[in-house]
Amino acid sequence: MGLREKYAADNPANSVRPTMKFVFSHPAHALALFFGAGLLRPGPGTWGTAAGVLVWIAMVQFLDWQMLLAVIAMIFIIGAWASQKTSDDLGVEDAGCIVIDEVAAVWLVCVMLPQNPAGWLAAFAAFRIFDIVKLPPASIIDEKMKNGWGIMLDDFFAAVWATAVVIVIDMIVSRLLPGISLFSGVF
Repeated sequence: MGLREKYAADNPANSVRPTMKFVFSHPAHALALFFGAGLLRPGPGTWGTAAGVLVWIAMVQFLDWQMLLAVIAMIFIIGAWASQKTSDDLGVEDAGCIVIDEVAAVWLVCVMLPQNPAGWLAAFAAFRIFDIVKLPPASIIDEKMKNGWGIMLDDFFAAVWATAVVIVIDMIVSRLLPGISLFSGVF
């Protein structure tokens, strides 16, 4: 399925419109729709990513990096279950309103970048680009793996791409313009 088909209004994954009542009818729904962020339109994936970054900003104030990594791993695992349960209950594979995959994946990008506004903005923008474009293996997983693990894993690989590209761009900028870094010399 190409980008045009995936994001088409007539794709069942984009036409399902759960309510707040549905969100809080089961813990899996609340997590999968990230407590209602997945209900926002247009672009629920973008809203889910933004909500994820905002929650990340709060979490880094209180948790050390080991605990953050543990939270990310836990959310990936529980998110696979929640995504599958919610997909089953909605009757649609990978409904656009399921955004826990975006949340967990943008957290993975955030943990690899500086904990400052530039890092958070770079994580948001780069992840959204690679989540939409879906380079391999994300595209293959998105196409072939139609379950909760597929929902989570395609975004995991989009996060890997996003992180790598942001770090490489920062390295190139700092080499071309000595003394200048997108992240104040973090890398």
